[in-house]
Amino acid sequence: MGETPAAGVIYSSPVEKDPEAGHAALVPTLPAAELTMRNLLAEYPWARRALFQKYHIGGCASCGFSDEETLAAVCERSGVNPEDVLHHVRQAHEQDDALMVDPTDAVAGPRTIVDIRTKDEFVAVRIPGSLHFDQILSAEIMTTWDKSRPILIVDHTGTRALDAAAFFAGHGFSDVRCLRGGIDAYSRDSDPTLPRYAIE
Repeated sequence: MGETPAAGVIYSSPVEKDPEAGHAALVPTLPAAELTMRNLLAEYPWARRALFQKYHIGGCASCGFSDEETLAAVCERSGVNPEDVLHHVRQAHEQDDALMVDPTDAVAGPRTIVDIRTKDEFVAVRIPGSLHFDQILSAEIMTTWDKSRPILIVDHTGTRALDAAAFFAGHGFSDVRCLRGGIDAYSRDSDPTLPRYAIE
């Protein structure tokens, strides 16, 4: 059987195949008391959003944290249990990960690709057939698109797409996914003819 996460221990991304359980086994890394916020965010890239939504941690100056602070210290300051926080972050990560589409599958199927990057980024490089999300497209989506229309959200590196997906879901759209790693991963893994870029 697969290993059950122990209380107070953060687990790395699945890396080993468990032949009996039929899924990737979880590998323990650091106990919560030693886990820095840098470690947490490296392990769970979308944890910042989950922390703010449920615990109001990290979203503003009054509830912010440094990368070198331990999760235990941040939780003590916020009056929450670090084991509960870890459990929530894991659950949120699993839910967020289920919304991701791998770059090699991005153009498969009938999904409409909506690109939320800036206009300049979109003009410079884009996935063929994608639509740039601006005020005009936003109004069109909200007033004329079927709520069941499959949508794929694209950003630069995959860090902002989930917020956009939550926006669409909040307006009743039921089939919204995100491109894992953004257009940068798509350029790297699926279409190397698209130039990669960095924002300074």
